[in-house]
Amino acid sequence: MDMITKLASQNAAVIFSKSSCCMSHATKRLFYELGVSPAIHELDQDYRGRDMELALLRLGCNPAVPTVFIGGKFVGSTQKVMSLHLDGSLVPMLKAAGAIWL
Repeated sequence: MDMITKLASQNAAVIFSKSSCCMSHATKRLFYELGVSPAIHELDQDYRGRDMELALLRLGCNPAVPTVFIGGKFVGSTQKVMSLHLDGSLVPMLKAAGAIWL
């Protein structure tokens, strides 16, 4: 869990992902289209990926990916991120964290 917390706090926006996951792709695509350059940790390409996946599951993320952190704080999965985007809350969160400067 310490590894997740550390990685999540190193950038304004962090996405834990798997390269083969369509929901991960959709979440990354949304962030790129908003002008965000998130730190992305591809669990299927990292030697610590299985440990990170287990830590995310313990955090309550089910499925473990994609999982998004903004400003070092746990946001949630694609469903939560998309809900925030649709209600207009995502961009202000990203601005407050310093992930975008629109």
